[in-house]
Amino acid sequence: MAATNNRTTEDVRRDIAVERDQLAASVDDLRKGIGQAADVGAKLRGNLPVVAAGALSAGFVIAGGVGATMRLLFRRGREGKETARLGPFAFIDRR
Repeated sequence: MAATNNRTTEDVRRDIAVERDQLAASVDDLRKGIGQAADVGAKLRGNLPVVAAGALSAGFVIAGGVGATMRLLFRRGREGKETARLGPFAFIDRR
């Protein structure tokens, strides 16, 4: 069942040693990458007020805050003609 090839035990040992060295180098690279990812948190803590203001602004814009604010501010001129007023209530002709 075993396949026969022309490799000696020294060839196999040499290949294993090369693979082991490559694996160790990959693990070192991965550890360095994780360390850099942890540095991002430290950078964010240093600029927390700026990041918070940016997040608040982005949330306001995404939620449609600009459009809602403009509609609130400029609604008065587009509502129509007031036909009657009774206390705080007004009847508007919107034709």
